Amino acid sequence: MSMLQAGIIPVTPFQQNCTILFDPQTKEGVVVDPGGDVPKILEVIQEQGLDIKAIWLTHGHLDHAGGAKDLKAALGVEIIGPHKDDLPLLERIETQAATYGIDGLKSVTPDRWLNDGDKLSIGAHEFEVYHTPGHAPGHVIYVNRAQKFAHLGDVLFNGSIGRTDLFGGDHAQLLHSIKTKVLPLGDDVGFICGHGPGSRIGDERRSNPFLQGL
Repeated sequence: MSMLQAGIIPVTPFQQNCTILFDPQTKEGVVVDPGGDVPKILEVIQEQGLDIKAIWLTHGHLDHAGGAKDLKAALGVEIIGPHKDDLPLLERIETQAATYGIDGLKSVTPDRWLNDGDKLSIGAHEFEVYHTPGHAPGHVIYVNRAQKFAHLGDVLFNGSIGRTDLFGGDHAQLLHSIKTKVLPLGDDVGFICGHGPGSRIGDERRSNPFLQGL
């Protein structure tokens, strides 16, 4: 089995890491968190000759989900995730975008909600789904055990953690999600996050100031 590859496309004024995960042999892939700038995302997909099978969302904030509806229309694929607790966020994307002066982002309802313990696949590559509330009530992460890789959205960053001062945020709940769902994945698991450079869980366990004492 070939190793999955990842391409990151910074989108929206928030420079959110829209991620394309794909198998370099079969060219099958998924788009994770298309927050906006859909023409840019489509250009990369076409340039690489990728066969996108689905759109996966980690959570419902506008910079992660605001382009999902238009990308679905362009590709004819399903929107999968996040957990249903993020429906209020997904329904308010257009209102939130207007407050930031951002055009073109659309509210959206996924074709399928996800729950803790669900499994998704990109061809033969299996991902486990974990519900990790705190940054957003319905936040989920995607974990590929075989390749020791995870997409953590806005739960854990390189040197920081997700904001909890937004609607539905809960700092104690976020730390609980990190302690019980993320750290047990193992120190050798590398991850992509929603903003900025990725890292490894072990590096964050040792040096991230927000994780000391967990």
